[in-house]
Amino acid sequence: MSMLTSEDAVAQAMAEAKGPLVIRGGGTRTVGRPVVGEVLDVSGLSGVTLYEPGALTLVAQAGTPVAEIESALAAENQRLAFEPYDLTGVLGTSGASTIGGVIATNASGPRRIMAGAARDFALGVRFVDGTGQVIKNGGRVMKNVTGYDLVKLMSGSWGTLGVLTEVSLKVLPSVEAETTLVIDGLAADQAVLAMSRALGSPFEVSGAAWVAGQVWLRLEGFEGSVAYRASQLKTLLAAFGDIAEMQVDWRTVRDAMPLHGADAVWRISVKPSDGPAVIAALPKGTDTLMDWGGGLVWAGHSGGDIAATHSAVQAAVAAMGGHATLIKGPDAVRSAVPVFQPEAPGVAALTASLRHRFDPNGILNPGLMAA
Repeated sequence: MSMLTSEDAVAQAMAEAKGPLVIRGGGTRTVGRPVVGEVLDVSGLSGVTLYEPGALTLVAQAGTPVAEIESALAAENQRLAFEPYDLTGVLGTSGASTIGGVIATNASGPRRIMAGAARDFALGVRFVDGTGQVIKNGGRVMKNVTGYDLVKLMSGSWGTLGVLTEVSLKVLPSVEAETTLVIDGLAADQAVLAMSRALGSPFEVSGAAWVAGQVWLRLEGFEGSVAYRASQLKTLLAAFGDIAEMQVDWRTVRDAMPLHGADAVWRISVKPSDGPAVIAALPKGTDTLMDWGGGLVWAGHSGGDIAATHSAVQAAVAAMGGHATLIKGPDAVRSAVPVFQPEAPGVAALTASLRHRFDPNGILNPGLMAA
């Protein structure tokens, strides 16, 4: 199918669809079970349609590249506070990540621990459901709504409930200064203790990660405030070892750069205190890093029986009340295993009911999130 360039064209294509559709924006997030169907390319729905810096509000068509939005915001000294991650390095994909893909997958980076997730900054959405009906929910300001909060529902639905055509976002000012405190030589359990102490302090840590045996603690804000908070944190965390103050590239954590090239990559969410236990349960030779103070574990593994490893990972994570997603793996494996953590029966029934409501013909990325 050719690239679609308008919401009306998307609605018509959905209404006339005779079989499964593979929803594609920038094509950078090839996660989930492989879907066989006709490609619905919505990358042509591109462009910022409204930007009011004074109101901290931006509206863009769903196919707009994230880089284009970030460039427009930077010109006004503003930013996407939720720091969306980019999977092109992990997956080896090309193309440009789009804002529709970010919201559809709720792609949130290291700053989530302080600022919130992508869904928390989505003020409104327009989308086309599986019957070709155009639906609008939310608006351009934060407010309470009645009925379904479809903005939140669409965030993390991976294109299985509808095709996003427009997104309204809350944006925030950029910061004057940034620094990172680095503590070297900590094992996973000690790293979580250090990160927990920092995050539990009043010093507003905006990133807390463990990378290659180092704890990274990011501080952002006005220059004087950053300097004061850094000094106070150094005193608070002195028992964990020498603390260096440096400028580091947080994309290393955001985009799981140490795992680029691994045969299989998992994104695992658990209670921060369970991060070290997850790492200990992974097969020998697995490379890991922790974000969100230990609540997010990225794991990469090469060789061996990836399907068996995946089953073991999900079983271990389920016992801790968390969930593990196979972000990268061979197509044969992704076709045979539950890529996303299997849901509890009650939740699975609710999910199926919602999908039937919004996609009664089962044409939107069918099977992509199947257990």
